[in-house]
Amino acid sequence: MIKKSQILALLTVVFLLMYCIGAKAQNYIANNVKTAIFSSTPIEDVKAASTKTTAVLLSKTGEFAFQVPIKSFEFEKRLMQEHFNENYLESDKFPTANFKGNLDPNINWQKDAEYNTVAKGTLTIHGISKTRNIPAKITIKNGSATIMASFEVACADHDIKIPSLVFTKIAKVIQVKVNGTLTPKP
Repeated sequence: MIKKSQILALLTVVFLLMYCIGAKAQNYIANNVKTAIFSSTPIEDVKAASTKTTAVLLSKTGEFAFQVPIKSFEFEKRLMQEHFNENYLESDKFPTANFKGNLDPNINWQKDAEYNTVAKGTLTIHGISKTRNIPAKITIKNGSATIMASFEVACADHDIKIPSLVFTKIAKVIQVKVNGTLTPKP
């Protein structure tokens, strides 16, 4: 015969197990999000990408953050990569770019669907932080969250100086795309 205390203990264990499983599903992480940048002028297009962006998302609160190491951007031309790191982004002095904010509106993380939201927060590049509202599309499927965002960054907003000798080769506004899948944190 099962005693009342055994039933209570079993229910407590089941409740704690359900809570722990639920808590784990509330945090998503990725270490290989792709961040691509693109500059277009009549003289030249400049493209680079990094697959080393780290992203963290707390589904309960909608808090979202990502960080990309500046030196992880790879360019088609080695000389462009060198100038990018040494002259424009000064990656030894400012090694990362990051965003920290909240999703608005927060979405239903339990339901597989595609959601449009806005990441509202602070974007820091080249040591300069700016408040931004970045439109994003989040697709929830089989417990994972795929995030896609596309936005523009004005070089002047982050004190990125473009020498007058090359201003015709580098756009004053850079296109940025972020795309990756975050999985529940184990």
